[in-house]
Amino acid sequence: MSDLRNSPLHDIHAELGASFTPFGEWNMPLKYGNELDEHKAVRSTAGVFDLSHMGEVRVTGPDAGAFLDYSLISTLSTAKIGQAKYSMITAADGGIIDDLITYRLGDNEFLVVPNASNTPPVWDALSERAQNFDVELTNESLDTAMIAVQGPKAEEIVLRLVADGDAATVRELGYYRCAQLTAGGHDVMLARTGYTGEDGFELVLPNEEAVDLWNQVMAVAGDFNAIPAGLAARDSLRLEAAMPLYGQELSLDITPVEAGMGRAFAKKEADFVGRDALTGREPSVEIAALTSEQRRAARPGAEIFLGDEKIGVVTSGQPSPTLGHPIALAHITPEHAAEGTEVEIDVRGKRLPFTVSPRPFYKREK
Repeated sequence: MSDLRNSPLHDIHAELGASFTPFGEWNMPLKYGNELDEHKAVRSTAGVFDLSHMGEVRVTGPDAGAFLDYSLISTLSTAKIGQAKYSMITAADGGIIDDLITYRLGDNEFLVVPNASNTPPVWDALSERAQNFDVELTNESLDTAMIAVQGPKAEEIVLRLVADGDAATVRELGYYRCAQLTAGGHDVMLARTGYTGEDGFELVLPNEEAVDLWNQVMAVAGDFNAIPAGLAARDSLRLEAAMPLYGQELSLDITPVEAGMGRAFAKKEADFVGRDALTGREPSVEIAALTSEQRRAARPGAEIFLGDEKIGVVTSGQPSPTLGHPIALAHITPEHAAEGTEVEIDVRGKRLPFTVSPRPFYKREK
């Protein structure tokens, strides 16, 4: 793994006994002990994640909003300061380069956060599309750390880290909103976003300050029986929340229409890359949720049948630690993707019963 990049928190993870795994160009903690314990901690108290492998591209300048309108499928120029938007960037043929979150930090300033493995192609695409706009792009990905606190106790943990004067900002911060404040003595962008289906926050700050903030977060987290969590728990949590993962549910081979994101540009007036390929397009597949009462889980690549007809393929699947039965996401032909449809999935040569179910599989209590 010598060619992989290490997080600024790598030495801490090693001291905690983490098992590491390659993730894109990064060497990241897979788990620290038992991934089921980490999953359950996020659902019951909180988990602390190192997300320093995520990308950060700062967009500034008079045309920043218009540039992002052109570059992404959503309208960013109308976003309010402090608002975050989930969106996608596509190729000219409509294929998804990445799904990402964009934060509006000022009138002419945005922070685009792509997935770790897709940061290079997103940077290349944005750089090419910026030529006719008065904007400046800065790739801060290798200089920036991100720490996430996710779970029912996340707000209480963060409140212990901020100054009294920022407490109201934390409590009042809405979902998919962000604010600049001080946590543990560090200036951070605090965002109420996450990838677990729980309430939670992501704290963004320079690499050189990450170790100190992580240690402070963990000191407070221990008072709530919260623990560090790795990529294994992150994957099972996002699957229960039915959140797509690039490289499994999303890829260059499908478009935002297949991903159920057609609403993002349905009423969009500005031109954007991929518009001609997406306008009027009917989906070739849908991302569907599947559940089963039997014990064996369907894994990615498993074929889905309705009678003798193959109608899809599993993209993500495993037993749900919270629900106690197998769950899966899949690409299914639209005419067979209705909730309640009973199908069979080939699991190691044996067809097992599954049912198309509502999304998400798990939804937290408000």
